[in-house]
Amino acid sequence: MEIMDYDKKKKMLRAKKHVGELRGFYIHLTVYLAVNLMITTVKIIGSMSYGESFLEALWDFGAFAVWLFWGIGLVFHGLKVFSYNPFFNKDWEERQIRKYMEKEKKDSERYR
Repeated sequence: MEIMDYDKKKKMLRAKKHVGELRGFYIHLTVYLAVNLMITTVKIIGSMSYGESFLEALWDFGAFAVWLFWGIGLVFHGLKVFSYNPFFNKDWEERQIRKYMEKEKKDSERYR
């Protein structure tokens, strides 16, 4: 009975941690959208006040540079939160563990 309670608590803690990470990601996404909309609006209005047309102001790199660079960070945050890692997944970890264990075994046999 005690083991089940421990497993249940452990699962509950993991679930709470994951929900907290999701909440953090959604807050990050909301701040990203709000701040970038404000920056883009100010940039476009400022450029238009200097005589540029709307399209010229919109296609200026400064109007969407923050979207791009902050967006890269947001994508990585989302990949982490949603547990998507195409490079260092479970298969990779298992291969590295086997490789390390084989190396240790060879080293221990060599020094016998």
